[in-house]
Amino acid sequence: MSDVSRRRSRRRRLVTALGVVLATGGSLSLAETAAAASATGPEGQTITVSKVDGLDPAGETITIHGEGYDLTKGIYVVVCVNNGAGQQPTPCLGGADMEGGGGSSAWISSNPPSYGEGLATPFDEVGGKGSFDVQLSVTASDEFTDCLDPAQAPNGCVVGTRADHTRTADRSADVLLPLTFAGAGGSGSGDADGEASGADSGSTPSPSSTTGAAGATGAAAGAAGAAGAAGGGSDLAETGAPIVPAALAGLALLGGGVVAVAARRRTEETNRP
Repeated sequence: MSDVSRRRSRRRRLVTALGVVLATGGSLSLAETAAAASATGPEGQTITVSKVDGLDPAGETITIHGEGYDLTKGIYVVVCVNNGAGQQPTPCLGGADMEGGGGSSAWISSNPPSYGEGLATPFDEVGGKGSFDVQLSVTASDEFTDCLDPAQAPNGCVVGTRADHTRTADRSADVLLPLTFAGAGGSGSGDADGEASGADSGSTPSPSSTTGAAGATGAAAGAAGAAGAAGGGSDLAETGAPIVPAALAGLALLGGGVVAVAARRRTEETNRP
């Protein structure tokens, strides 16, 4: 193969690898956020939950972010049995954690009763509304209920917020999302998908799916490896959390390689007899 043919072949490999990294980098950024889900409540409150599908039945920690809440109304952040539209979600796994040490629920209130001062966590005030960030340790069952037992939870379980014990009949703070657990086989919590909009008074869950996340990760890793080989040995990480930054680094390296090859070719063509 002549020098010109080798240069053309190398440039094609660089351009191809660049296109692959661009394509997989975009899809990967979507896959990284696909596991999170959101819902909106009857008063415009919103929650975003880091993971709601395929949870480990033995226990897994999830993060819940809420905003737009009435500062005068205390809430519980909970995992409870889904009892349908307009009905209080109950019983709840771990019970109502009024002491703040259980980890399976959280009490958020900016004006708790006197006995709750120092126990309830106050809202963060943003624009006159309440927001919060909490982590819950979620299991499929405890001494109160079993999310995977159709007799106890025919509609499965939900995660989200409801009014605290000072106003248990108030459904305006119900903002809920259905949960599913790994290996559930479609029973119990699997039926909660059909009850998403009815689990609370007017909350509208957003779809979430992790389908294709593993494939996108593998494709990005392969593309990064290809980019390194084509660009002269660039060593990009193939696994771990910073996949997208690695892909971006690959873009910079590949872009530089393409420019260098193009510049060298122009010089050679100019100097050609």
